[in-house]
Amino acid sequence: MGLLTIGGFARAARLTPKALRLYDEVGLLRPAAVDPESGYRLYDPAQLERARLIASLRRIGMPLAEIRAVCGLRPEAAAEAVDAYWRRVAADTAERGRLATLLVGNLSGKGSVVDHHTLAVRHATRCEIGAARDSNEDAAYADERLLAVADGMRGPGGAAASTAAIDALRALEPADVPAAELLALLADGVDEAHRAVRGLAVDSHEPVTTLTALLRSGSRVALVHVGDSRAYLLRDGELHRLTRDHTYVQSLVDAGRLDPEAVAAHPQRAVLVRALGAGGEEHVEADLALRDARAGDRYLLCSDGLSAVVDPAAVREALGGVGGPDVAADRLVALAYAVGAPDNVACVVADVVAV
Repeated sequence: MGLLTIGGFARAARLTPKALRLYDEVGLLRPAAVDPESGYRLYDPAQLERARLIASLRRIGMPLAEIRAVCGLRPEAAAEAVDAYWRRVAADTAERGRLATLLVGNLSGKGSVVDHHTLAVRHATRCEIGAARDSNEDAAYADERLLAVADGMRGPGGAAASTAAIDALRALEPADVPAAELLALLADGVDEAHRAVRGLAVDSHEPVTTLTALLRSGSRVALVHVGDSRAYLLRDGELHRLTRDHTYVQSLVDAGRLDPEAVAAHPQRAVLVRALGAGGEEHVEADLALRDARAGDRYLLCSDGLSAVVDPAAVREALGGVGGPDVAADRLVALAYAVGAPDNVACVVADVVAV
């Protein structure tokens, strides 16, 4: 059988020509040939298996960047990757279901405030200058209800920006609100933090900072995230990344234009597309999420001075080792220094415990 037109190939693969054009543009499925006169895309029937795999992965909601990675794997490894993706989707769906149940209960008047005395948090913070810097623009904070890390832009005002962002959230700690109101409270708090950082601008200098924080009410934790600091959860021995970097290179990965493996070496890896204090907008777009906290959970919040230089497997091992938050935090900082600690290193390690 000869080459198929894009229309014929689309029908055989049960796709649309529009989808095939998208997969061509992002490098997922290139045509076997392009007619030099008409510009029509032509496909080899041997490409149908890959096209059908891509279509199936898209139907389960997998992002294009992850599909690219799966298509490059051997079948056994690809199956493991799909299974891992679907377990994440199932966990997120269950979490949204719990949130929906909570909202229904509160809206119907049948909800109840979570007992604040069943869980407690044990925590440790570290904020190191690193081996190659002469100033520290990072900030870290932890208390029973609030965990936060911020990474100010290097230069004048960076340290003040990260400190101001966290101070704005510390004002939320005394607020005793039902779990269902945590997200609204935190959304207001991040707007206040954004205004506080913008207030530090002098002439043409505009300091900015990242901010990643968790605010707890009973067994619920609200997450707010702007920038490329990160939050992780170690639960039952598995490390889950809770945040997505707001960087230029991550946007390339999301668009399928850059392999995830190439991020660490990209010259624009640290260029932020979202940060507190940036731009002339009154509000900042922040990622917000509400999660369940369980006894035995261990949370890590950190600046990119840790996450950008220490392998995730080493982070998981350090978090999962023997010892409390202080011991784990020391291990993480030591890992950063072991690979040169080229940036400031801030981290918060927090254990959720039953009381």
